[in-house]
Amino acid sequence: MDLLNSTGMLAGYTMGMKPDGREMLVVAIKGTFTIPKSGEKPQLAEEQIPLIMADTFTGEPGYSAPLYEVDYAPIRHRCDVLLNGSAYAPHSRPARMVQVGLRVGSFIKTFNVVGERYWDAGISIAPGLPAEFTIMPISYDNAFGGLDNFHEDKNKHSAYMLNPVGKGYHQRLASELVDGTPLPNTEEVNRPIEKPDDDYRPMAFGPVGRGWSSRLPHGGTYDQDWMDNTFPFLPADFNEAYYQAAPEDQQIPYPQGGEEVVLVNLSPEGRIAFNLPTVEVPVVYFRKKGERHETQAVLDTVVIEPDKGIFSLTWRSSLPLKKNMFEIPQVLVGKMSRGWWRARELGKTYYPSLAHLAKANKSEAEEDG
Repeated sequence: MDLLNSTGMLAGYTMGMKPDGREMLVVAIKGTFTIPKSGEKPQLAEEQIPLIMADTFTGEPGYSAPLYEVDYAPIRHRCDVLLNGSAYAPHSRPARMVQVGLRVGSFIKTFNVVGERYWDAGISIAPGLPAEFTIMPISYDNAFGGLDNFHEDKNKHSAYMLNPVGKGYHQRLASELVDGTPLPNTEEVNRPIEKPDDDYRPMAFGPVGRGWSSRLPHGGTYDQDWMDNTFPFLPADFNEAYYQAAPEDQQIPYPQGGEEVVLVNLSPEGRIAFNLPTVEVPVVYFRKKGERHETQAVLDTVVIEPDKGIFSLTWRSSLPLKKNMFEIPQVLVGKMSRGWWRARELGKTYYPSLAHLAKANKSEAEEDG
């Protein structure tokens, strides 16, 4: 299949499947933009971040926080708003706690970031005094959760499945198992972490693991009945919400462009504000018999990386197929000139300028010579 891309961004395609087994062609378009200075507009970055081909983690897969999720999800019914970054103490003055905030349009999320601290397990168990910091990475690696694997008996180990890669969680509260172990560095604004075995919400802005308890139920049931009667198709109770990488409170309606983005204490500047660019991404699917299907890709993933001074936007379009992807010989992403459309209708090669035509003729002459 020929994918024509005139957007100045990166584009790719893959095969997807609906829960009923119908195949579809999925096109993803990803643009990397610079976070602008105050009063300026975002611009496409000189270096465009490639489409992510496989899930990426902060460390060993399965034992560390997801960093980026593959860009080729078949569909996202809402937009994932994600952020990879750090908390910054205001004016670079060391602090024991800093509140960070992210706003995109009407969506707002805030939480506290706390310095390094450890459980103090004496007569009772309580969090120790946090250390001061000026910069603290934000990740599910240092949010509440993790494994309680401190007991010598492996049968007494457990995991906090809302965030099994975090820290601070203990199911078994013997002093010798808890004392001196680390607490998380993030917590809800109005619910400080005070007990190792409570059900705290892990606080971060990144993707949620596919196997974590907030997401896994959407994946459906893979039992013997599925093996016998449904494999290799998705189970009947599969929910396409599974494709959302962001936690539920970071899923918003598709942005239309122009939404204000505000970052608080997520950069040395303290506050950054800008508006999402307004970009139309038309996608045209050409069928073998000359028919075409025109659609507008939707913006379903926003990844903000203030430490790098960039953010990326991913648009997605899909087309249900009658049989397979070979019925679509060509896809156009973006807009082409009238001349291009006229040449295509006449079955001719389009040359954007006389220089391009001369270059093509020269190449043909060299091949013939």
